[in-house]
Amino acid sequence: MRNVMKSRGMGCVLAIAVVLPVVGGPAVALPATPAVSSGSPGAAEPAATLLPPLPVRLGEGKPCTGASGRTATGAAWSQTALGLSRAQRISRGGGVTVAVVDTGVSTRVPSLSGRVETAGAAAGDCVGHGTFAAGLIAAAPVKGSGITGVAPQARILALPGTDDRGVPSVERVAAGIRTAADRGARVIYVGQVLRTGRAELTAAVAHATRRDALVVAPAAPDAVPRGERGPDGELPRGPYWPAAAPGALAVVDFGPGGVRQQNAPPAHEPDLSAPGDEMVSVGPAGPGHYIGSGASLAAAGVAGTAALVRAYHPDLTAAEVTRRLLDTAYPSDTPRLDPYAALSLVQDRTKPSARTPAPAHMPAPADPTPHNRSLTIAAVGLSTVLLLAALAAVVPRGRTRNWRPPTTS
Repeated sequence: MRNVMKSRGMGCVLAIAVVLPVVGGPAVALPATPAVSSGSPGAAEPAATLLPPLPVRLGEGKPCTGASGRTATGAAWSQTALGLSRAQRISRGGGVTVAVVDTGVSTRVPSLSGRVETAGAAAGDCVGHGTFAAGLIAAAPVKGSGITGVAPQARILALPGTDDRGVPSVERVAAGIRTAADRGARVIYVGQVLRTGRAELTAAVAHATRRDALVVAPAAPDAVPRGERGPDGELPRGPYWPAAAPGALAVVDFGPGGVRQQNAPPAHEPDLSAPGDEMVSVGPAGPGHYIGSGASLAAAGVAGTAALVRAYHPDLTAAEVTRRLLDTAYPSDTPRLDPYAALSLVQDRTKPSARTPAPAHMPAPADPTPHNRSLTIAAVGLSTVLLLAALAAVVPRGRTRNWRPPTTS
């Protein structure tokens, strides 16, 4: 059974506007801190930006995503919202490998240089989504850019979860999860959602759990193609795999305004929420940046935070890391990720003994024979005393009568 913590009562957080300079264009204004939604219909409309949008999938015949010609020199709103400057003073994810099961991860990105290992078809990234997510997880600071990943010292293991157009399959995702666990990844990020494959993906997550790897996946698709919508254009509501599998951590997104984008695909039973709208990260080549939105990008931030925790608390199991992320999350309808709290919380991990307490040893009952013998002797003694007392009273009277019985008149 999935353990999902639900809590309410989030206090108001004011949105503060900051300027995110972009090389090659005018400054981009983005809110730095999420705010509670006022409930108004356009509360989470994305701000205008000159960064190129991240593609979710590529159509047939469309060329691969190239390098972005624009670089964001300031920090993204998500970095401030997550408090990364404080969290990274405690941990930067060193020594932890995060698997990225997605469209692949490029090795031609300066901020990921020397920390990407690829397997099979994941050596290239035609779409760019896997590289973008890897940047959110582990991009290191580079000169001229203010964008950094959550765990900038973590290593990336890239495995294919889609074809070269970005279309996922149950077989690829399941194989990617299993291979990642077998190769020692301590966190496994899955960037795609599937509406089928319950048995295969549940088994793959169970395989990873047995090897103490934490699987993090989106609880909603980033976008729904028209061919996958209902007859009247309605959006599907899940469940989505592998996020719905027992042991996986299901993540949903929110934006700078504290809510999801209008008309975002419905999420299915998310465990945790994290920044996922108007996200800025690297493209498949060069130092330039793209912008994108969706639950898959929020899941990347959670995967990066899990890497921070596993690096700083290496004794914690995958299940304990999950519980820590949930227990330290900021209260909301869907708890909100708080990396600093997850790292700094002091928890009592003292566990009661699993052994059955030994039964109390009562002394054996005393042998009743001496007790009974004493009672017998006491009774005989008492009878003797009473008999002697009676004789002492009767004998003198008998002598005075010369032992004759009394006469009757």
